[in-house]
Amino acid sequence: MSVRLDHVTAGYGGPPVVLDVDLTVATGALTSIVGPSGCGKTTLVRTVAGFLRPTSGTIFIGDREVSGPTTFVPPERRRIGIVPQEGALFPHLDVAGNIGFGIPRGGMPDGTSSDARVEEMLALVGLSGRGAAAPHELSGGQQQRVALARALAPRPDVLLLDEPFSALDAGLRADLRAEVREVLRSVGTTTILVTHDQEEALSISDQVALMIAGQIVQRGTPQDLYANPRSLVAARFLGDLVELPATQVSAGIARTPLGDIPVSSTDTTTGVVLIRPENLRRASAHETPLIAGTITSIDYHGHDSLLRVETDAGIPVHVRQAGAPDAALGDRISLVMNEKGMVLPSRD
Repeated sequence: MSVRLDHVTAGYGGPPVVLDVDLTVATGALTSIVGPSGCGKTTLVRTVAGFLRPTSGTIFIGDREVSGPTTFVPPERRRIGIVPQEGALFPHLDVAGNIGFGIPRGGMPDGTSSDARVEEMLALVGLSGRGAAAPHELSGGQQQRVALARALAPRPDVLLLDEPFSALDAGLRADLRAEVREVLRSVGTTTILVTHDQEEALSISDQVALMIAGQIVQRGTPQDLYANPRSLVAARFLGDLVELPATQVSAGIARTPLGDIPVSSTDTTTGVVLIRPENLRRASAHETPLIAGTITSIDYHGHDSLLRVETDAGIPVHVRQAGAPDAALGDRISLVMNEKGMVLPSRD
């Protein structure tokens, strides 16, 4: 089922926390709502779930209006599954009991028994044979898989994931989100994920909606949001940046303190040139350097390295390299760009 929000505003009696939000999630797609803490992400999904009634606007699940000026369908009748931040498994029930909790007593509408559906869900999340285990006997990642299986067991039309990986360590978080994405693709459930983690949103989503101060400021594919942010606030939130003031922009060239920088087409004649650190690299012997400077710090992350380069113009820039750095602290380095920079108005 698709999900559609039209001009939804919601709050808790004071100023609105969510303001005039429009959002459509296609059937079977995964949309991430990403933004800083306190921006209204969880409040928005609470309105979708039916835990909070909007002060204005309408919400549709498929063709059915579940919330509007004269309509309010309670949560238990919306056919929505929810996976909260820390799983919230029932400690007095074993794994099978947790998964089977939301399954109708008489079994599934298609005739599948409750026990058979539980076994099916255990296999789906890679926990076959663990039905008799107690929640405390499972790792954090396994507990989240059980929470996912519990939410999917009744075959909901929509699944809501509220920061489901935030309590896990970084390595487990990356592995589990990839596993969860595969599970969701296999069952085709329409999913909304709430996260403050840009990498998480960009890596597993079909659509990303960036929320700032209660409003969705941009939505689109992960690639589009990262490569074509519409504002400085969006560009900054979605990844590291080199920012350079541009005093003149014309014919695809921006004049900056580091010299003339090639930029993609723009409607502004002045503004800020934005360069992602991975779009800067060392110049080869036959290339004319665009930027030159000295390496003043190196952050090695294993999968990549982030170099801080103090340019000859006195402006620091960051360069991201795959794997280990190919230079050392204090080295002189000359840089070129892999792609043209972006330029946006500097008003925000």
